[in-house]
This record gives sequence, structure tokens and C-alpha cells, in this order.
Amino acid sequence: MQSRDNNGAVMLFPTPDQAKSALHEVYQRQRAAFDTLSPPDYADRKAALVKLLALLERNRIVIGDALNDDFGARAQPESQMVDVNGSISSIRYIKRHLRKWMRPERRHTSIWFLPGGNAVLRQPVGVVGIMSPWNYPVHLSLAPAAAALAAGNRVMLKMSELVPQTTALLKRLVQENFEADQFCIIDGDASVAAEFAAVPFDHLLFTGSTAVGRKVAEAAAKNLTPVTLELGGKSPAIVDQDYPLARAVERIVWGKLFNAGQTCIAPDYVLVPKGSEQAFADQAIERVGRFYPDIGANPDATSIISDRHYRRLADLVEDARGRGARVVEAPMRVDDAQPRRFPLTLVLDAPADSAVMREEIFGPVLPVVTYSALDDAIRQVNAGPAPLALYYFGNTRARRQQVLAETRSGGVTLNDTLIHYLQDDLPFGGIGDSGQGSYHGREGFDTFSHKKAVFTQRGFGGFTGATLLYPPYGRIAAMLLKTMRGL
Repeated sequence: MQSRDNNGAVMLFPTPDQAKSALHEVYQRQRAAFDTLSPPDYADRKAALVKLLALLERNRIVIGDALNDDFGARAQPESQMVDVNGSISSIRYIKRHLRKWMRPERRHTSIWFLPGGNAVLRQPVGVVGIMSPWNYPVHLSLAPAAAALAAGNRVMLKMSELVPQTTALLKRLVQENFEADQFCIIDGDASVAAEFAAVPFDHLLFTGSTAVGRKVAEAAAKNLTPVTLELGGKSPAIVDQDYPLARAVERIVWGKLFNAGQTCIAPDYVLVPKGSEQAFADQAIERVGRFYPDIGANPDATSIISDRHYRRLADLVEDARGRGARVVEAPMRVDDAQPRRFPLTLVLDAPADSAVMREEIFGPVLPVVTYSALDDAIRQVNAGPAPLALYYFGNTRARRQQVLAETRSGGVTLNDTLIHYLQDDLPFGGIGDSGQGSYHGREGFDTFSHKKAVFTQRGFGGFTGATLLYPPYGRIAAMLLKTMRGL
């Protein structure tokens, strides 16, 4: 949307009032379309997915360029890997299985109600709202949008104001391929996001911080809008004593520095056997030098999204240092560094009450915590809110099963990091403070569908099993009730 300021100059983005007005106008159009038109059939839903796929495949490079502009420096391979290819993979998976997911599902019928039959029909819920974050703004927008469209819904998407170039590009591409009453992107600042959360959607999905997620849930509750919250938290990595330390370091550092640690499931802190913390730190610094030589100017490295987030990370480190923690930083030349490059910073011996141990870090700062036995590591993990992800590095089956059984988390990758998120046939979602509900694959289709229970009565000449229970009640009814109790 273009508008003009008081001097007549063209403005790329609308004012908050204009964005709010457009938001409600689009909602009314989508509501009217859903209420008056027949639900989209398989061909219509498939066509929407094909449009999304073509949109992504034709614009791979310009999407990467827009992401680079928004971040200041965003590695093109990382943008392609998750935001572009990750979205394409998700949409292709949905498209491949959509016909099967749309079929009525037969269910067991109680013997007393035969020859009737039970089935579950999955129908669109209506108008779906999606609020996506800035860290993976394409994938975390289009993957849930694809699931909602596949389920037959109308979709409104509010993207983050921190990625204006990516938002403007996707908005234009969506406008060129979809009618606004089917799929529309809303831009605007935080006040527009607050207005968006208060719209009476039939389902609302929010991805972001736990603090903002609470506000979104509160706003949605006033309309009794069902919500799916994909939040975050302090996702731990546990390195067991029987796992090669060098291999664990390599995989943890990769997961921590991908997108500069600005990933909701990035390892937030690592637990290592007591006495191995310095070896872990030394090997992590060495591994950074191999992954990202001269990280400050390396085109493979990604910048922190904004000055405010950069200062927040620096404050976390200084708070820990001031409380007596040991800080080890990967070397970085600053004279030719890209804007807002933050080196891998390991924090050892941080007090439990320091900010870096209480808050989600969301950047390349990694506290290293020690434990004396696996039970101790599990106790430390369980002392905090359930995280969105957990990573365990160990080769003993029994100890692996112990970690899985005795901890709570949204998802788990064993002997690596991040990879469970990229699996199209695994649900993605949190538990407790890290979120509620899930999507990806079949779970995404189900999240945006209403499961309608349908019983079909059948009989012979008007007689059914249920007619035996009609009044007036007599010996036959008493006999049947007694038989029911015995089965």
C-alpha cells in the first residue's frame, strides 16, 4: 500500500491508522467471503499451494536480498536454507498429502448403535490470523499460511515491523497472486500488531517471545479465539560424558551461530560434566575460527537484527561479568566488521540469578554450566520452565531414554541441534511457557481444521439398535442396560 505525506511525497508504508483501517476492511472481506462462498475444494486448495510454491521459486534471490537488507548482513545460504527452501519443502509436503488429509476419517461405532457409522470430517475453521516474527520472516509466515490455506481457510498475516523490506516484498508478491479475501499481508508497527491480536479470528497463531505471547493470548481470549503460541525459552544442550566433546562442540556451535543465534530453538545454554567446561570453551573458540574466519567481515555470518537487540546482548554479558562470571570471546577485528556483528561469547561460572541465566538469550552468547551426574543435569533443566527444544548428546541408550522420560520440552534433537524443526512430518510446538499447540505437516492441517463428528444412522425398515432403548422402558431396556454394564 502506498500513501502520501502532507507534502505529497509517496510513502512506501501506511501510517498506523491507515494500517488498522486496512486490517479491519480486509477482515470484513474475508469474513464475508467465508460466510457466503462454498468451502474451497481440493483443486482450489492445491491451486493456492501451487501459487505459493511458484512465488518462492521465482523470487529466491530477491527474497534473500531483502532479508540481507533487513538484517544489515544475512548470509544468503542461510536465507535460502531455511526461509526459502524450508518453506518450499513444507508446502510441497502439504501438497503431496493434502488429498489424503481431506478424506473423511472412519471411526469405530459402538455395538449398540450398529448398523450406524461414525466419521470425522475436517472442515476449515474460517478466517485465520497469523503473527510472524522477524528472525525467519519468510518461513515462519508462509509455512503456517500454507497449512491454513490447505485446510480451506481465509488467511491474514501480520509480519514484523523489524523486517520492512521483506514484508514489502512478500506483500507485493501475495497481492499479485491472491485475492485479498483469500490471503492478505498486513504491515505496520507494534500498535497494529496489538490491534491484529484483538480481531475476532477463528484461529490465531503467534510466533514470538513468551512475554508478548501472553499479551496476544489475553487479547484473543476476549473473543474466545483459539490460539496456537510458538514461543521460546532457554533451550538446553546436555553433553554426556560418553559423547566425544569435539563432535558435540561442533554441532552446538553450528546451532548457536546459525542466523547469529537468533533462533527460537537455538541452544541457549550448555551443560557439560564438571571439569570439562574450559575444554568446551577452548574447542568452541577454535571451531568458530574454522566456521567463520574473521567473523566480523565474513559474508557467511549474520548480523544482529537491530541496535536495540545488540545492546541487549552486550548488557547480558556485562551483567554476568560484573557478577563474577568468566567471559571468553571469539576474536573479531572490528575495524572492517559488518554492522552489529556479535562474536560467539562463552560465559562460564555465571551466577544463577544473572540475567544471562534467567532470560532467553536469542543471540551468540552461550553460558556453559557444569553438572556432577546426569540426574543433576536433568534437575537443573527441570528447575526452569519447560523449553521449546532440548538437545542431548550421548551414546548410551538407557541414559538417552532417561533424559527423554524425565524432562519436558517442545521437541528434541539427539546428538545434534535444530534438526527436528526441519522435519516436515514432525509436529512443532512448545509446552508450558514455551507455547501451546503445534503445526507442521499433518498437525498444521489439523490445527486449522475443525474436526466435525458425524454419526450416520442406518437400519432395516426403520429399526435400529437404538430403538431398543426408546421408552416406555421395560424388561428389554433393563436387560440391555445390564449387558452394557458388563461389556
